[in-house]
Amino acid sequence: MTMQQAQYQLIIVGGGPAGLTAGLYAARGRLKVLLVEKGATGGQVLVTDWVDNYPGFAEGVSGFDLMDKMTAHADRFGLEKKFAVITALDLAGDVKSVTLESGEILTAKTIILCTGAKPRRLDIPGEYEYSGRGVSYCATCDGPFYRNQEIAVVGGGNTAIQEALHLTKFAAKVTVIHRRSELRATKILQEKAFCNQKIDFLWNTRILEIRGTKTAGVEELLLQHYNGDQSTLKVTGIFVLIGIAPNNDLLPLDQLHTDSTGFIVTDEEMATSIPGVYAAGDIRSKRSRQIVNAAGEGAVAELSVEHYLGNQAPDQPLNCSE
Repeated sequence: MTMQQAQYQLIIVGGGPAGLTAGLYAARGRLKVLLVEKGATGGQVLVTDWVDNYPGFAEGVSGFDLMDKMTAHADRFGLEKKFAVITALDLAGDVKSVTLESGEILTAKTIILCTGAKPRRLDIPGEYEYSGRGVSYCATCDGPFYRNQEIAVVGGGNTAIQEALHLTKFAAKVTVIHRRSELRATKILQEKAFCNQKIDFLWNTRILEIRGTKTAGVEELLLQHYNGDQSTLKVTGIFVLIGIAPNNDLLPLDQLHTDSTGFIVTDEEMATSIPGVYAAGDIRSKRSRQIVNAAGEGAVAELSVEHYLGNQAPDQPLNCSE
């Protein structure tokens, strides 16, 4: 194809921890960079009540404040941001294009995809109302808040059982609620869970409603059993661990290599299967999804972009005689 001149050296899609860190590095590195975000910068962390495990914040920090500080840090280096909905991406060729809902088309030599992921939800009454106030989707993040309390875990796969075991470090009792009569987790995890005296199981059971108050948060669950009977379970927290889904609706999946669940496969330098296209944060195919590794991946992706751009021919011939 005929080489066209791109508007930007780099466009970052998504403004969570990965995108903001990539943007900070790019702006500080004097790249012509644009970050495109459909909402407010910060991603899922904005609705995280408290972050207790991000390095440098010994007393912990609210999710909103952490992302506010990350945004301010990127702004300090002059990161250009555009708040808009993306309707299409074309990642093929030397110049990539990003089409906005307004019809505007942006072009760049490189793209970093930081679109993130979202937890699968139960979609029941009370779940949204008490999210961050007793309803959680991350045991590693929120487990320490439930010391000596009775809590529930929903799910029967590896993640649910691993997190249930992790939560026994803090909680007095963990009740695993599963809609089937047996777990899907690996046998070794099942054995550990069955042998843990802090873990109880409710089989063939689903949750109808999460109940609580504005002041106390979650107080009990309304359950329905396989025989149709209903009961309640007193808990102060519920961890919904039924999987996560990638935010890949706008991605050209026919151009990208993804895993069986739709997450983008990259190498250790965050490079995707398309030259000049990188991915960082929760949209990547990986095991651990934490704020700290999302930020680290954003930095690695941007450094990879710099290396890629450094190996490309300049748009215009250099003139060193002036």
